[in-house]
Amino acid sequence: MSIETIMRTSPVIPVLAVHDAAQAKPLAEALVAGGLRVLEVTLRTPVAMDVIAEMKKVPGAIVGAGTVINAEQAQQVIDAGVEFIVSPGLTEAVVKPIQAAGTPFLPGIANAGDLMRGLDLGLTHFKFFPAEAAGGLKALKALAAPFYQCKFCPTGGITEASAPEWLAFDPVLCVGGSWVTPKDAGMEAVEAKARAASRLGA
Repeated sequence: MSIETIMRTSPVIPVLAVHDAAQAKPLAEALVAGGLRVLEVTLRTPVAMDVIAEMKKVPGAIVGAGTVINAEQAQQVIDAGVEFIVSPGLTEAVVKPIQAAGTPFLPGIANAGDLMRGLDLGLTHFKFFPAEAAGGLKALKALAAPFYQCKFCPTGGITEASAPEWLAFDPVLCVGGSWVTPKDAGMEAVEAKARAASRLGA
């Protein structure tokens, strides 16, 4: 599966920082039931690898790893069988093992230099991060004009209210967001939020 196919699977990719591996499977089940199949598990918690393993057991879930910042982490999640990898930035050291493994990759970019480096490495799909802090939709529109061949998943500060405006911009295939899984929300609430989010791109 290509990174473009993954990005087009659902309009919102939940960015998940899960602190209890026991919650991983029910959370993934609720998100998938709500129509969000692409799940980004960030490596920001000590149990992230266990969370990935649990979520991979859920039928229909496309489980990836986020916050991958070096080659060692990249290799670790490749070995764990993730279906895609997301990084907050773009370095050749991170790109090389991911490309060698053939794992779909969504590196973070924030400016023209990042995009030029990415294109040099053969990449055309990027996470625009941190989306709001890096200038918002206005900044992405300015970047997307000279880099017309690139597609984006803006992440960082995007809300349920602002997502439709981002998704209406043609080079944006999906957005990343954490609003779908509010802190202490029950699984029914998560499923309802996922269902609403899955309709945003329609």
